[in-house]
Amino acid sequence: MESHIHETPPEGAAADWTIPQDWSAYTAQDHATWDRLFARQSAQLQGRGCAAFLHGLDVLRLSRPGIPDFEELSARLMALTGWQVVAVPGLVPDAVFFDHLANRRFVAGNFIRRPDQLDYLQEPDVFHDVFGHVPLLADPVYADYMQAYGQGGLRSLAFGALHKLARLYWYTVEFGLIEEDGGLRLFGAGIVSSHGESEFALDDPSPNRIAFDLMRVMRTNYRIDDYQQSYFVIPSFESLLRATVETDFAPVYAALETLDDIAPDAVLPQDRLLTRGTQLRARGEVRQNISQE
Repeated sequence: MESHIHETPPEGAAADWTIPQDWSAYTAQDHATWDRLFARQSAQLQGRGCAAFLHGLDVLRLSRPGIPDFEELSARLMALTGWQVVAVPGLVPDAVFFDHLANRRFVAGNFIRRPDQLDYLQEPDVFHDVFGHVPLLADPVYADYMQAYGQGGLRSLAFGALHKLARLYWYTVEFGLIEEDGGLRLFGAGIVSSHGESEFALDDPSPNRIAFDLMRVMRTNYRIDDYQQSYFVIPSFESLLRATVETDFAPVYAALETLDDIAPDAVLPQDRLLTRGTQLRARGEVRQNISQE
């Protein structure tokens, strides 16, 4: 989740910032770009993506050729978990974003990158939003977590604590790992939609991999210019949901105001450390822009 620029809906958008997907306007090249990205990522994620994500790809029929029609996709998703996908013109204001999540609506950009942007795009497009995020919304527990996050986001605005809560979104929804089948699997959308980070997050010796702790995560800064220096690992979606709905965030926000932020590469004595990273990439021995497709 990022800060947003526009304060009012652009021309053509409804008051809640939604716009028609205009599926018929996609070109053959647009659909071919989706198909190329889908084939590459769905193959790469076998044995890497978590079971719920891979199941979501199947049950939502995302392997069908071409960019999904949001109306058809929403009908399948609504039958499973009561969620729908709505198109927006880009990044939306935080309160709008949270309100959509709180009402089980996932906002997605309706544009797709050019063929020369396959490996890097600054603003999330339909591939990142739909391929990366939507499959897990077919999982009932994860779907409840996303709604709870939206509800918590609306409450956070009254505490001036959005920047703290944003770290929870970043390190779970975008860049989370999960323990599964005796190993680690990917579930964060920023990883599963990225060809490079799908390998880096699990295989590279550079990053730390740390067991999830709510307070720890909400104190930790993150990278927006490169792959992450630390990934947080949840034991299950049920535990993530419990940590969200059973926590009174008001005292958490108050406590966070008295605590220093933690650097992205830091390892604390109290961390349950799964992998201590070498941080070679961050030191410049290997370097490229973050791929957040």
